Amino acid sequence: MRYFIEFSYNGKNYFGYQIQPDAISVQEELEKALSTILREEIKTTGAGRTDTGVHAKKIFAHFDTGKELDDQLTRRLNSFLPSDISIKRIFPVKDDFHARFDATYRTYEYYISLEKNPFTQESAWQHWKRGLDMDAMNEACKILFEYEDFTSFAKLKTDNKTNICKIYKAEWEQNGSELKFTVSANRFLRNMVRAIVGTMVEIGTGKLKPEDLRKVIEDKNRNAAGTSAPGHGLYLVDVGYEF
Repeated sequence: MRYFIEFSYNGKNYFGYQIQPDAISVQEELEKALSTILREEIKTTGAGRTDTGVHAKKIFAHFDTGKELDDQLTRRLNSFLPSDISIKRIFPVKDDFHARFDATYRTYEYYISLEKNPFTQESAWQHWKRGLDMDAMNEACKILFEYEDFTSFAKLKTDNKTNICKIYKAEWEQNGSELKFTVSANRFLRNMVRAIVGTMVEIGTGKLKPEDLRKVIEDKNRNAAGTSAPGHGLYLVDVGYEF
């Protein structure tokens, strides 16, 4: 049987979601806990692979097992896992339903603190030394909808077969001294959101004009875009499916 897990995690202590050699990952912790409790080797497939330090408020993974699971597995798994990983629910799906390939959209949020804040040092980019023009950044957001090839925001030397993405939403909001960038798309390239945010900040500080974003995208060159924003300000907040 195939099961889906809905969970969340604080990415501070992890080198991303996906298992990698000689580095602790969320996937490793999840599979170790499942395998111990179910007494069989469990492999999971996640909805995406977040970078080092990136958080997830809502993410899914699937796994297969020959056992029929009871309602107590969520509680037992939460008891076994470290405090920075939380299981929300576990439920059965069709045997061919896929956590990554059947996702219809993904939504990320990025947080920037406009003042020096000791309580958000590890959860938002501290960008208080220079002001940011949110109106210019939102003007640039509208340009993102004109394109689908985001090679300029893709991490170099990856196994991507295509850099085509369809962005559904992109906007900046301010709440007090904090800026939040929300972006939704059918898929994201590795490092894409952080590269977009880094470029938007260059627009917000006046280094680039909003219309310069067109040339950045059309160059299809990672060097044309801004430096990637720090990972600790990024959160995967939703993954959509047609269950």
